[in-house]
Amino acid sequence: MNDVVELFNRGTSTVSISGWTLQYSSATSTVWASTALSGSIPAGGRYLVQLASSGTNGSALPTPDATGTSNLAMSGGKVQIVNAGSTVEDLVGWGSATLFEGSAAAPALSATTALVRGGTPASCTDADDNSTDFSTAAPSPHNSSSAIAACSTSGGGGGGNGGGGTVGVDLQPLISVAVDHTTLDFGSVMPGTTPAPLPEDVTVMSTDSSGYSLTVERSAFTPHDLPLGIGVGTNPLVAVPLAPGPDLLLGTTTGVSAASGDVWATNVGFVSPLPALPSGHYTATITYTVIAQ
Repeated sequence: MNDVVELFNRGTSTVSISGWTLQYSSATSTVWASTALSGSIPAGGRYLVQLASSGTNGSALPTPDATGTSNLAMSGGKVQIVNAGSTVEDLVGWGSATLFEGSAAAPALSATTALVRGGTPASCTDADDNSTDFSTAAPSPHNSSSAIAACSTSGGGGGGNGGGGTVGVDLQPLISVAVDHTTLDFGSVMPGTTPAPLPEDVTVMSTDSSGYSLTVERSAFTPHDLPLGIGVGTNPLVAVPLAPGPDLLLGTTTGVSAASGDVWATNVGFVSPLPALPSGHYTATITYTVIAQ
């Protein structure tokens, strides 16, 4: 049987998922493998994503609505649904995952269990807490051909002079990052010298109560690479890794940012003297990334 992820539309209107992706990462990794999604999911409808095979155990799947090659780890991992605008629509971390919604991750998996979202009908509960929203159960995957099972929005009953209902909104965490200089220029320097580092304040705004991680990576200098480094505060410079390799971790927090944002004071410079290369203008791009914990 293959690994699967089943999407469910608990809302009251059809949702287009064209351009969306299902992304998987192992328990502690910050690298995500993507599976493209397409089409739409009606209210109360389901959508089945088939992933890598986990062996010959289990029954055959219903016809998948999308396929990918990710191999989900049983002991811990995380899956997020990202819309066409790169916003995370939903996130599930399980087992030893370091990223999850709410107070803790959902339970770890086994070769014969799946994570099932609670509620009536099934999958309608979403308190934005993986540890309470999900439990383990025997797999029973459904695809887009399955019967519609819309979540209850109001009770039945007879007449009366008035009525009431519940109004709800899922306010998503706000996370952003900004720098005080869009360009850092060391000016004219000689080979064999090490220019003094330049200051660069990185401001992170986050309303995520679980905190965040701030990382950095860069492109290679053109026409030839140079040994760029970065340091936080008074810490020594450390080489900035080249994309697409793993980012360099600059720091983490365990709560929301200050009202005006958290300012990370960094210094950008070179970790060794500039090599003897042809004269000319050398450029690279440095990218800061902030990820919810």
